[in-house]
Amino acid sequence: MAFDDVLAANEEYARGFALADVSGRAAKGLAVLTCIDTRIEPLAMLGLSPGDAKILRNGGARVDDGVLSTLVLAHLLLGVDRVMVVAHTDCRLSVGSEEELHEALLAAGAPDTSSLSFAVGAGREETVRHDVERIGSSPHLAGLEAAGFVYDVATGRLSRVC
Repeated sequence: MAFDDVLAANEEYARGFALADVSGRAAKGLAVLTCIDTRIEPLAMLGLSPGDAKILRNGGARVDDGVLSTLVLAHLLLGVDRVMVVAHTDCRLSVGSEEELHEALLAAGAPDTSSLSFAVGAGREETVRHDVERIGSSPHLAGLEAAGFVYDVATGRLSRVC
């Protein structure tokens, strides 16, 4: 079946499960928004352990309405007082326009995706600055410290943008 491999792996994981006593609050008061790219390991790249931070992921590490509402919950109810927005080099969403991405999806065999928005942005630093400003301007997130970074997928290093 399509999911047998991961269900078998979960059985092994459950046999040694050791996170039952980890709090639902962020032990280090940190939330990290990053991309879905498989080359990014948020906990490892920041020297964190399970329970230290809330990890949010989406295509392009963009601050959309869903991320904002999740940050409100994390900030007001789960101990988060700072957030890192972490975009990365070599991102598939680093294209000049939505149309360019829709054309690439169509060429890959997708149906018409023009009704979807992917929040593309050619300049990683520019999109990070915009998204950090969006967090800072939310009236629901007063007191939440936000900073933006770009992760280099070739070296594993973070560079602070703002």
